[in-house]
Amino acid sequence: MTDARIGYGTIYEIWDKSLGVPAFVEVAEVINVTPGEATADRVDATHMQSPNRRREYISGLIDNGEASFEINWVPGSDTDVMLRELFESGENVNHRITFPGAAPRVTVTYEASIIGFSKAIPIDDRMTATITVAVSGAETWGTVA
Repeated sequence: MTDARIGYGTIYEIWDKSLGVPAFVEVAEVINVTPGEATADRVDATHMQSPNRRREYISGLIDNGEASFEINWVPGSDTDVMLRELFESGENVNHRITFPGAAPRVTVTYEASIIGFSKAIPIDDRMTATITVAVSGAETWGTVA
């Protein structure tokens, strides 16, 4: 039997220092989450005596890339205001994804800044926004009850 699951129940949160007590705040009405795509640099370490006249490589730095999430966009909502303020500030703050499943639920937390806030306003469908974030540093994997 498969262990596959659907994404329903995923939670996307952003650390908010503007509250009286800093805490993670859930982003409202998330409809899609794309975690960052990590890649590692490939550094050419070839030298004049490389075996068999072949290039040699070593692993370089890891870049966690960009992540994104899509929401039902409600202009002026608490989520809209928080996202616009973070976008304008350029500040790096913690973002956390809590994946669906039985307790304990798996989480990934990473520091990121919002680098894109793309809105769609169709004539015959819901308004949405796609928020793109640049991940900085390492991801931290954990669990929550």
